Amino acid sequence: MKIIMLISVICLNWNACTNDSPQIAALQAGGTAGGRCEGCEAIYLSPIPFAQLNWEDTLPDFNEPGPRLVISGVVYKKDGTPAKDVVIYIYHTNQEGVYLNRHQEKGWAGRHGYIRGWVKSDEAGRYRFYTLRPAPYPGGTALAHIHPILKEPGVNEYWIDEFVFADDPALTPAALKHQQERGGSGVLRPVEKNGILYATRDVYLGKNIPGYPQ
Repeated sequence: MKIIMLISVICLNWNACTNDSPQIAALQAGGTAGGRCEGCEAIYLSPIPFAQLNWEDTLPDFNEPGPRLVISGVVYKKDGTPAKDVVIYIYHTNQEGVYLNRHQEKGWAGRHGYIRGWVKSDEAGRYRFYTLRPAPYPGGTALAHIHPILKEPGVNEYWIDEFVFADDPALTPAALKHQQERGGSGVLRPVEKNGILYATRDVYLGKNIPGYPQ
């Protein structure tokens, strides 16, 4: 009875009981894969319901000045077969290395800035993002990077290694040692073609993810 009442309250608070609700997702997952994940709840801020997401997305900065970048890959299950219906949320800095907020958003939407997007892997496990290559934080030595967060069916949301760039001078051997390869290697090796950078990263669900369901 208590469980039913709790779910009812959640539904009332969110106006509808859908799989896109982080509370419902947490109940379905039955555990916490990936450990602490500050800001991972932002994946549920998608302006498009998860059920309607496409396997590719163009981020708001793609047609702005800067190095255009296309990231694509395949999401794989632990058994090596393609994984469909995996939501991938990414966000990154602008060409000044800042998470720019253009529309006065609050909370995580404001902190992550306007350069963000969502996709859902298709039947073949494919995903693709069109964006600009981000700049590193101003005045620092941090790597230029793109943050990814995943939500797969039956598992709570979790983060995987950031997308970083093999030709980044800041990606030293010491920096490489800090890569955990959560979800597989996040190191991109962009190749330019007709003025656009193309890079590939395949994602392996559960790889090096603590607490991942067996």
